[in-house]
Amino acid sequence: MIVPMKKVSLVVMEKSREESLKKLRELGVVHLERKSVSSDTLSKLLDRKAKIESAFNILRPYEAKKKKSDQAPDQSNDSLSQNRRASDFVSPEDVPFSTEAVNGPENRDLVSIVLEQAEERKAYQDKATALNKEKSRIEAWGNFNPKDFEYLKDKGVSLFLYKLANKDFAALPKETRYIVLGADKASVYALVADSEINGEAPFALPEQSPKEIDGSLAEIRDELAEIERQLSSLSGRKAVIEKEEKTLLKQIEFETARAGMDVLADAPPESTVAWITGFVPQEDLGLLKRGASENGWALMADDPGPDDFVPTKLKNNKLVSLIYPLTDFLEVTPGYNEVDISGWFLLFFTVFFGMIFGDAGYGAIVLIAAIAGILKTAKKGVPPVLKLLLLLGLSNFVWGVLTCTWFALDVAVLPSFLKSISLPLISNVTSGRSAQDSQIVQQNLMIFCFSLALLQLSIGHIVAIFKGRNLKSLGDIGSMAMLVGMYFIVLSLIASNAARQIPMFMWAVYVFFAGFILNFVFANYDGSIGRSILESCKNIISVILGIANVFSDIMSYIRLWAVGLAGAAIASTVNAMAGPMLGHLILFIFGIALLVFGHGLNLVLNVLSVLVHAVRLNTLEFSGHAGLTWSGTAYKPFSEKGKK
Repeated sequence: MIVPMKKVSLVVMEKSREESLKKLRELGVVHLERKSVSSDTLSKLLDRKAKIESAFNILRPYEAKKKKSDQAPDQSNDSLSQNRRASDFVSPEDVPFSTEAVNGPENRDLVSIVLEQAEERKAYQDKATALNKEKSRIEAWGNFNPKDFEYLKDKGVSLFLYKLANKDFAALPKETRYIVLGADKASVYALVADSEINGEAPFALPEQSPKEIDGSLAEIRDELAEIERQLSSLSGRKAVIEKEEKTLLKQIEFETARAGMDVLADAPPESTVAWITGFVPQEDLGLLKRGASENGWALMADDPGPDDFVPTKLKNNKLVSLIYPLTDFLEVTPGYNEVDISGWFLLFFTVFFGMIFGDAGYGAIVLIAAIAGILKTAKKGVPPVLKLLLLLGLSNFVWGVLTCTWFALDVAVLPSFLKSISLPLISNVTSGRSAQDSQIVQQNLMIFCFSLALLQLSIGHIVAIFKGRNLKSLGDIGSMAMLVGMYFIVLSLIASNAARQIPMFMWAVYVFFAGFILNFVFANYDGSIGRSILESCKNIISVILGIANVFSDIMSYIRLWAVGLAGAAIASTVNAMAGPMLGHLILFIFGIALLVFGHGLNLVLNVLSVLVHAVRLNTLEFSGHAGLTWSGTAYKPFSEKGKK
């Protein structure tokens, strides 16, 4: 359910603004109203945050080469303590190993060091790029020293380098004194004495000789290697930066709240007040009232207005709350005035997950991984995502058992026990008996997918009906009738096959068009049937396209069977490729490696399929029929611990 919220305004004395904010943060129940604010302090904090993020990006590719010492340095020998930095006696988290860390010189700012190293690295890389470009430009001339040209010029001998096209070289005046240094198919490289050639620009001499350039590049490589070593070492102290970032985010949140407080203008300093607005769950209003009373704040609480952007706080039982890791990952939140479909989301997502993975063997792997994670974290508290994984693995396992799918193995090689516990209507055992039985099983799976569509989309409209409870609900009833009619039409057009024909029921067509009329009249109801009909007429194109949308929404659920079928085909192909290898001793290891790699890759593809298809059916098709736009923002109270 979506927890009812109250909009609150707190008035405090301006002189105690910061102290009041600290007390408010300790309460940790008020979601502050968003405002565009600015201040010098906030700008500095945001600038620091940007630098920290840059430092993280710089250190991310590196792995620490040294682990922190488990013991403090031996201080029995004073010589070991000489010329040491404080950082030599602290852990990566800046925890002192000894008193020398406390008394040692102050550490330089770690973020600044990382950024300076990165800037220096970029400068060297740019210099190396320029030198390599220059080296490529002059390499055709061989090894020479440009300073020799200056020396000879001072002695009265002028020499010029020219790269001439073959035809231009052939046209040189006879009196031109030159030496050919080299040539290729298109050009001649010549050293010309005395004077420049008219109409031709001489080759620009480099500042360094090729040998000197090679030396400079070697020095740069050494410098870059040293910088890489230092950055790799600094990556072992990322914990220090992470700790600062957490503190900084709290400071930014606090300063944003402080700068966003309105202040009463034109009042004496001793009586100036400031106020702040936000939202608090109705169940926590009593806690805020006690805090206001204890701290001398003026508090006003009222129901949010229609134009207020109210945060959404969801509250469900432990089972339904299992879906939260997924919705948090997707960053989808229902609007405050919308409906909470968390329970239905979890139910259908669990079914969809099982159908898309569609293999009991894969389900067993997911279950083992989930159980192992739960056992490992049992003492510290099991993360909700592991509980969700356990539920999804169970769904996958059950569906695989019902369809008799075990690592896509041929049912002929499976034990009789596994065949006997499958569900004949959708089992591969039934499918393998004959072509007709295979068609019937496929038809049953398609019917099941379309039935899921009818069930879930109808539930969406039922949810909308209970939310609205007015004549507009008749529009949702009409939409449900359209779904029922289209369901039987789809069965006749799509699911029917030669093995078992599904006739077209004319009553389904009548139900569909009756639902269309009902939806046309009441879909836009807002107090007047006439205005609702007029609004539908204005959007007649969209209304007509809605017929196609009903068809496409039901058809979308066929993806559950199709994607599962594709995954099974990949797994079967992997088995077919690896099978012959397992019969040879030499190739056995390669066969096992192929099985692990192939099925592992298929598992990854199945995860992606779940994120694309199972999520889509819930957040798009189902949500659309429930009138849910996911336009909300999550309730994030102004608190010390960032609790929700």
